[in-house]
Formats: sequence, C-alpha cells, structure tokens
Amino acid sequence: MKVALVYDRINKWGGAERVLLALHEIWPEAPLFTAVYDPGRAQWADVFVVKSSFMQYIPFAKNHHEWFAWLTPMAFESFSFDEFDVVISVTSAEAKCVITKPHTLHICYCLTPTRYLWSGHDVYAKDSKMLRLLTPALRRWDRIGSSRPDYYIAISDRVKERIQTYYGKHAEAVIYPPVDIDQFDVRKQTKDFYLVVSRLVPYKRIDLIVDAFNTLQLPLVIIGSGTEERLLRAKASGTISFVSSHLTDAALAAYYGSCRAFLSAADEDFGIAAVEAQAAGKPVIAFAQSATAEIVQNGKTGIVFGNQSKQSIIDAVKKLQKIVIRPKDCVENAQRFAKERFVKEMKDIIYNLYNDYTRYNLS
Repeated sequence: MKVALVYDRINKWGGAERVLLALHEIWPEAPLFTAVYDPGRAQWADVFVVKSSFMQYIPFAKNHHEWFAWLTPMAFESFSFDEFDVVISVTSAEAKCVITKPHTLHICYCLTPTRYLWSGHDVYAKDSKMLRLLTPALRRWDRIGSSRPDYYIAISDRVKERIQTYYGKHAEAVIYPPVDIDQFDVRKQTKDFYLVVSRLVPYKRIDLIVDAFNTLQLPLVIIGSGTEERLLRAKASGTISFVSSHLTDAALAAYYGSCRAFLSAADEDFGIAAVEAQAAGKPVIAFAQSATAEIVQNGKTGIVFGNQSKQSIIDAVKKLQKIVIRPKDCVENAQRFAKERFVKEMKDIIYNLYNDYTRYNLS
C-alpha cells in the first residue's frame, strides 16, 4: 500500500506536526505534500521527502498564508496522486482539497473544519474586512473541498460534530492525537499558582480567565504569546504573571509539575496542553462545550464548567478547592492519549478502510 501524506503548510511546530511524525513512524516512505515549506522554521520535517506547491515561489506565502486563502485550494488541486493507493490529508484548512482518481483512497484526518470560515468565523472576521468580503466564495470552495475525501476521521467528538454540522459528512471514527506523556514528573512539589498554556488569540478566551483571577486574587501564570498579549497584560492584576519567551520542553514540564491546576476556557478542537497537565498529575478546569472536556474526568481528574463566563470559571476554581484530586488518577487518565495508542488505532483504521474501499469500489 503506497501512502502519501498531505498537510496545509509546513512552517511551524505544534500538535498537528506531532501527528505527522507519528504517521511517519507507520509509513516512513510516505512523502509529505504541502502548499508551502519553510525548512528554517520546521526542522521537524527533515525526516520527510517534502513536495511543496507552486505557492512556494510566491513572495510572502511562506509566512503570510492568510493573504492567499483564495489561492491555496488551487495549490492542492495541482498535485497528482496517481501513483498512490492512499492519501491521508491532515488538515484544518485546505489540504482536503486534493483531487484523487477512483483507484486512490483519500482519508481526511480532520483537525477541525476550516476555523476562520466556520466555528471561529465571527472572531476572525471582526477585524478583517477582506475576510468578510471573501467569506461567501471561500465557504463555497471549502464545501467543495470537503466533498473530496472518501472518509473522515475526527480528532475529537467535538470536531466530529463540526464535520457533520458544517460539511454534512459523517466521521468514521474519533482518534485522539498523540501526546508525549513521558516527559512529566509527578513528584514535583506543588506551588500555589494556577496555569494557562495557550496562544494568546481571541477565541482562546484567556480574557475570561484573567477577569476571573482578577476577582479571585489568586496567583495565575499565563504561558504563551499572540495578538491578545498586550491587552491581557494591561487588564491583569498583580497576581497574574506572563511568560512569553520560548521555553524548553523541560522548562514547560516544570511549570506543569509545579502548578496547582491547569485552566482552559476555549472551545478547543482537542487540548494537548490539558493532557500534558494531566500527565504531570495536575487537575484541569475546562469549558464543557469543548473537546478539552473529553479529556477531563469531571470530579475525578478535574472540573468542567458550563458557560464561557467569568463567574463560571470562579465557581469552578472554588469547587476544585473543595475536592481532592489524586495525581495518580490524572496520570492514568493521560495514558489514553499516548502515542502508542494513536499509532495502533490509526494503522488499524487506515488498513481497514483501504480494504473496504478496494473491495467495494475497485472490484
């Protein structure tokens, strides 16, 4: 079975990139197709044979992909996959737009339907007149692209719901992304601070957490950077501190190991940081209408709150203070998201779908 991998763009490091490396362990010969490739910012991709599109030669496309949303679907349509049996697109945007012929199976591992067009559209369009103007056309293209995969696999139940809502497609399975859970030390002494690890962008709703802790007057450490950083720093009280410099894996693990609890107020696609906190033996406070709530065992490894509001977060923190969370339970819960589990589940379902596809479509 000859496999090709497809990803939106290779110019950063994050959760999706961990997925690609795990897939590389299963199919080490599979090339990786993408719109643009920046080797300097994506050294993790050195293990792949990377095949980029014509957009590679367009000035600014590597670092400002948002300027070329109208062009990126065509970049993926330009690739040929005639020599492959299976194409696996890993995408939260345009990679699903690839075109395959009947003898080639296309499986989409969907990180989320294109966020700036659907679940996060209001937030992204608020400050972008260009996006508001282009949204009708971009949504039409996105729906056309969404019809091209033969099967969908979702990264969470929350994303499975979005695939059905926005694309009218059924996901064959939910397979949670892989998380490196072996780098955390649950023996570290707990200090009296709460922790946020996140990009500081509007949909993450860090503003609600800041508002809650301004009222609670409890120590909060926020690790991350982004467009909201200046605003958040301006409104934060003296009990809230920010860490925006790059941290090594060991330094980040030390924060997880030392915190009292981890918080997330966003409607997340999954929540790798929450799994990392659980692996460090720490409870998680998470918004209920989010895939992060799928990670937490409510009342046992953390607290789930019902509304994206300051008061809901305050109530959840106070509730957590009244119960006992055992680090052992958090660590055991994190085992559900180990890389070995991802590799086995993904390998099994890809081969099963390929066998079914060839049996019913190519016979």
